[in-house]
Amino acid sequence: MSEISTEPLVMPIANEADIVAARQRGRTMAIELGFAGCDGTLIATAISEVARNILLYAQRGEIILCCVELGGRRGLSIEARDSGPGIPDLRKALTDGYSTSRGLGLGLPGSRRLMDEFAIESEVGRGTNVTMTKWVR
Repeated sequence: MSEISTEPLVMPIANEADIVAARQRGRTMAIELGFAGCDGTLIATAISEVARNILLYAQRGEIILCCVELGGRRGLSIEARDSGPGIPDLRKALTDGYSTSRGLGLGLPGSRRLMDEFAIESEVGRGTNVTMTKWVR
């Protein structure tokens, strides 16, 4: 296996172009880590969903991409952070079809399904932090 940087890459999210850049960088990192092409697409989709939520609800935030190793496994960790309004009901927000923006309500629950690990913390008035990891199979 080649040497992969474990330094986090912080990508600001403040417009649509930032979402595209984060998505593309995530896919590139996935390929460098040895993910199959279809897994790279799943990772890019999950990044796109959480980044779009940042833009929609908080107007700005950041995506942090980091290569991780644990027990001989390699993976890609994605963290989405914002200081937006927060999510008043996480249970509802993680339910398919629930949306406060007239969307399809598939962003957070869809991202959770696409990744191997998924955690979310949110506090009303303080912001939201989503952490997701996908492991190379």
